[in-house]
Amino acid sequence: MFLTGFADEAGKDIATQIKAIQALGWHFMEMRNVDGKNLGTFTDKEFAEIEEALAAAEIKVNCFGSPIANWSRHPRKEEDFAKDLAELEVALPRMQKLGIKMLRGMSYVPAEEEAPDNPELEKIIFSKLKRLVRRCADAGIVYGHENCRNYGGLSWQHTLKMLEQVNDDNLKLIYDTGNPTFTLRHIGSKPYPTQSSWEFYTQVKQHIAYVHIKDATATLDADGKPVPKFCYAGDGEGDIRAILIDLFRNQYDGGFSIEPHVATVFHATDNPEDTAVQLQRRLDTFIDYGRHFEKLLRECQQVAGAK
Repeated sequence: MFLTGFADEAGKDIATQIKAIQALGWHFMEMRNVDGKNLGTFTDKEFAEIEEALAAAEIKVNCFGSPIANWSRHPRKEEDFAKDLAELEVALPRMQKLGIKMLRGMSYVPAEEEAPDNPELEKIIFSKLKRLVRRCADAGIVYGHENCRNYGGLSWQHTLKMLEQVNDDNLKLIYDTGNPTFTLRHIGSKPYPTQSSWEFYTQVKQHIAYVHIKDATATLDADGKPVPKFCYAGDGEGDIRAILIDLFRNQYDGGFSIEPHVATVFHATDNPEDTAVQLQRRLDTFIDYGRHFEKLLRECQQVAGAK
């Protein structure tokens, strides 16, 4: 088992991201963005500088939190798929150089102008995913699918159908504990309720290779859309305690990656308009979230009887 996190939530630049991971005493980070760019869009010079900084700090990147097939990309837009393929071609050699074994990908934004799971559209989604997953496999890198605002995130049934239809051992699941709390459960007829993180987890757990730790509560707006309020792990509706205990009882030995999304916590004496204060408290909040999660993790290990 190891702990890691989306270090760009601690700060934009690589120095601050490394500082956050080191403050927690961890040895891994999940890399999403550095200064607004990623492994598929860095210049060669930018990548070399990041590689050097990581090596000097002895910090490893365990997963690339990529934008491949994410909620900003539509399954019917060929230009979005071309962007996915182009970014993969740049990112994969860099991942190999850094020793990164997993890429976080998704399954395209749910279409709003039509049924997001109609058979004709599903065929397109699965065909594109097959190519993305296989390209990663050719590079020796696992395609980890995160349940988010994407086809697979519509429900646990959609995730299982995706796994069945793509039918590739290189497609694994990254389970995000928080996303179900503010995602509608597209099973049955409308109006859809929000998902249960515990239900989703129990239905897909045999396919989970990696876990994102996020928590939230949600309320429905006037249009019936969930609006999340993010909180510390274990304080929301993500069923994190129950999921952790069950994972440990089933000998899970993979990674836990914190993705806080929580608002920056300011001190009473702070000036929240001060940029330097904002940056410091952003870093502090990430570190505090990580320590809070470590405590929760130990408690759940004890309940599960895990070492």
